[in-house]
Order: sequence, then C-alpha cells, then structure tokens
Amino acid sequence: MGKLQEFDITFTNNKVVYGPGESISGTVKIRTTESLHFKAIKVNCHGSCGVSNTANSTAYNVEEQYLNSTLSVAEKGVLRVGEHSFPFQFVIPAAVPTSFEGPFGKIVYRVKVTIDTPRFSKDYKIQKPFYLLNMLNLNEVPDIAYHSSAVATKKFNYLLVKSGTVMLKVCSDMKGYIPGQVIKLFTEIHNKSGKDTGCVLASLVQRVAYKTNKPVVDLRTIAEVEGAKVKAGKHAEWKEQIIVPPLPQSQLTGCNLIDIIYFIQVSLRYPEAAVTLPIYIGNIALNQSPTRSTPTSPAGAAGVMPSAPPAEEDRGDDICAGGFTSEELPTKSHSQQDPSGQAVTMSPSAFSYAPGAAAPPSHNPPDASAPLFCLSTGATIPFFTEGNVAPTPTSCSLILPPEYSTTDYPHEPPPSYEESCSSANSSVNSRQ
Repeated sequence: MGKLQEFDITFTNNKVVYGPGESISGTVKIRTTESLHFKAIKVNCHGSCGVSNTANSTAYNVEEQYLNSTLSVAEKGVLRVGEHSFPFQFVIPAAVPTSFEGPFGKIVYRVKVTIDTPRFSKDYKIQKPFYLLNMLNLNEVPDIAYHSSAVATKKFNYLLVKSGTVMLKVCSDMKGYIPGQVIKLFTEIHNKSGKDTGCVLASLVQRVAYKTNKPVVDLRTIAEVEGAKVKAGKHAEWKEQIIVPPLPQSQLTGCNLIDIIYFIQVSLRYPEAAVTLPIYIGNIALNQSPTRSTPTSPAGAAGVMPSAPPAEEDRGDDICAGGFTSEELPTKSHSQQDPSGQAVTMSPSAFSYAPGAAAPPSHNPPDASAPLFCLSTGATIPFFTEGNVAPTPTSCSLILPPEYSTTDYPHEPPPSYEESCSSANSSVNSRQ
C-alpha cells in the first residue's frame, strides 16, 4: 500500500450486525512507513438498494438510498511515521430495511474511509460492510396465529368416456414461522374416480419480486416433499412436516424495490390440481401455548417428523368426515433428508437470530455465544458472527432446492383434457 503499512476499519467489539436506531462506532487504524500529507480523512456510512434486470449485475436499473452520512475525522495535516487511530460514530435511522442479497438486487450497508491527499498524489480508500437486521415480529401480524387451509376440487375425464373428481384439502398449523420451526401440514385427498391419482407434492416456495422498469419475479423451491398416489375410490390422509431453514424474512420494511413472500404449494400431478397457503417467515416467534395443535388434523399429527416414509403414528380415528374409510398416505421422498436417507431433526434454536443461540450444524461450528445472521437467499447461507469470531459459512444440509426458476407467479397448471375439449367445442360452435 505504498506509504501505508496498515489501513483498516475496526467496529467496536467487532460487531457486524446492527438494528435500526442503534449507533455504529469504531476506529480507523493507520500505520505509516513514511510521512503522508493529506487534505482530509473522511469516514462515510452508506446504505442503499439496487436492482437489475440481469442476474448478478452491478449495473442497477433502479436504486434507492437509506443512509448516507460523512464524518471528517482529521483535517489538513501530516501523518507521521507510526500508528494513528481515529474514532467514528454514526446513528442508524429507525426506518431501514434488513440487509439482503439476491441474484437481481441487493440491500447493502458499508463504512468507507478515504484519505484525501494533495493534487497528483494517490488517494487511499478502504471499506467494510456491516449488516442490518430489522426484526419482523410475527406477533404483530394480524390473524397469523390461526391455522391456514385451502380446498381445490378437480373434475377430469379419463379413458375418453369416463369422468371423476378429486378433492384436495390442505391445512397448516399456523401462518407464521421463524427459521428452525416446523411447518406441520395435513392433507386430505378424496379420489372419487375409477383411476389412481398422480403423486402429491408439497413445496415451500420463496417468491422475490424486483421492481424495475421490467419487473423480475424470482421463484425458488426451498424444500420439497413427495407423497404416494391415491388409489381409485379411496380417501387418503397425508401428514408431513417441513423444517424452515435459514431464510430472509418476509417483507423488507423500508424497501420499495424488493418484496419477499413465502407460500406452501401442495399439488397433484394427475389430475393437475394445486392449492397455495401464504405464510410469513419472521425473526420473533409467535407466543403460543405448548399444547396448541392444528384444529383440523387428527390426533398424532403433531408428532410427525420429515421422513420417507413417515414414522408410524397413532392415527386415532380411521373414519374421516363423511364416513369414508381413510388410509395413511406414505411419503416417497423428502428434500430435507441427510445423505443416509434419515430424517433431519433440528432444534429451533439452531437457526435463531437471538444472542446465545446454538451454532448451525457444521463440522467447525462457530462460537455458540455469538449471534447468527442470515443474509443470502441461495442454497449456501453465510452466517456472520460478532465477538472475536470470524464469519463462518454453514454446511447446513436442510437447504436443498430441487428446483430453481425465474418465472411468473403463481404457477398455473396447463388445461386439463376436459377443459381442452370444451375449448375446442366452443371454437367449432363459434365457427358454425
């Protein structure tokens, strides 16, 4: 670095994660090998969001700024040979969004130091990122503690002359979760036809909308579990769970360019039918009674662990509403399995953002006393620690996206055979 042997930014207590309204402070450390004339030493604290129509591009189409403050820590003078330190402090505004990095946009914060030298001399610059966590308290979201349910009925033709209907009903225990919690799903499939259905599929999906002149919608399947077929004339019940991995929170309060939502989608491959259950991912869990359970699920549903197939349970009553005999639907595959095929079990504290949380599953876990922070949307989630611990990437096996696409939302299934025939007949009649 020429005349500079050391040029560094150190945050107080090595803290790298901050909240709205907090003060961010630190020291600029400079060690020179010879005298350095300067006009000013300035520290700038900056936060902004940029989005682009092209993946992984830094040429943003639209930008917005949340924070931009500059502090002059030294005026015109000379840095003599030796060590120098300059303290700084900034107050973070109350309404700033959480840090975020996605393929089409970022919300980033950093501290930048510039040594402004006389004319024709080289200026020296250095910057260091920090991260904002604007907590989403699920207790403040209306009606989030109640279970969520949806029903879809599909009428279809098969063998050209026969017809039937399939009812798909899905219920989740809540509408809001934090990383590490379990989404408990209870699905009923009533096959009122003479043909077996296709497999049933449940997915946790993340939708990120980047608002530019040509908006981009990025869909990512976070976790996926597949159940077996339902035989002709049968009523089946399928109980499964999805562990919420480390994910950015729903919504980005204070940001007008990036919007994040999550939903559960349960679908049949044949006949093509699907239901979606919108959910929230937050940072502060719901205050709920330990005995609370899903109102519509039978006894034993709360004890299901992700598996393939699920563990045997106490099914309670085998007769469901309407007097139809129900059978337990086995699970064929679950993306949240370890390589041995066993179910992954995880304590909610493993993905907590609170200080004192347990470390994520890793061969070299970080200091358990340091808070964890999730930034990325990808399959590789970096965790940033504070204290005297270096940032540590997790080897979390829970995030195994089987599908990644950039497309419109929601997924619209193609028309069924019956719908296609109806459209064709309508076209013929109109021409006549």
